[in-house]
Amino acid sequence: MNNFFLIKYGSEILQRMGEHLLLVGIAIATAILISLPLGILITRQKALRQPILALANVLQTIPSLAMFGLLIPLVGIGSLPAVIALTLYSFLPIIRNTYTGIMSVDPAVREAGRGMGMTDWQLLSQVELPLAAGVILAGVRVATVIAVGIATIAAAIGAGGLGVFIFRGIAVVNNDLILAGAVPAAAIALVADYGISWLEKRFGGCLKNPDVR
Repeated sequence: MNNFFLIKYGSEILQRMGEHLLLVGIAIATAILISLPLGILITRQKALRQPILALANVLQTIPSLAMFGLLIPLVGIGSLPAVIALTLYSFLPIIRNTYTGIMSVDPAVREAGRGMGMTDWQLLSQVELPLAAGVILAGVRVATVIAVGIATIAAAIGAGGLGVFIFRGIAVVNNDLILAGAVPAAAIALVADYGISWLEKRFGGCLKNPDVR
């Protein structure tokens, strides 16, 4: 490498990191707003569990380039299809972990709450969700790391982000450019993983189920 890539592309790396973080942040926030209620819903409506989880599984298996390609005729190119795709990919871990976390609450704890006269909403908000928080955050952590990686491909449809460096580097066979995109993306994923993991341990409540991480 002729020049250290962080120095060579420093200002543009910061710009692309901002774009990357914005895409991921909006997608994860949207996914939580949709997936958390769906995860709660399937703990109450068992008949919906299989259809909702099956749909989330199907979305997860669609290759990212194919997903972007399917969205382009519907919403065009740029940030919007990228955010939609990242949101769809984030559904499965959050829905599944929300369901698993709530269902893992000790039935005796639920019965104690009902015995105290709690409504279903009070039981959910004051007992189940606090106890399931660790498992739910594990799902958010997985979804975030996945979204950071997939967001690099969003550059192919004009969404910006660190993938711009990677595609440019591949086109001209320049390792500096590839590293300028890949290394900051990996750093973002590691920081997100560590940060959410810290929250998970701090506010995780009593449930620790490694099988759902």
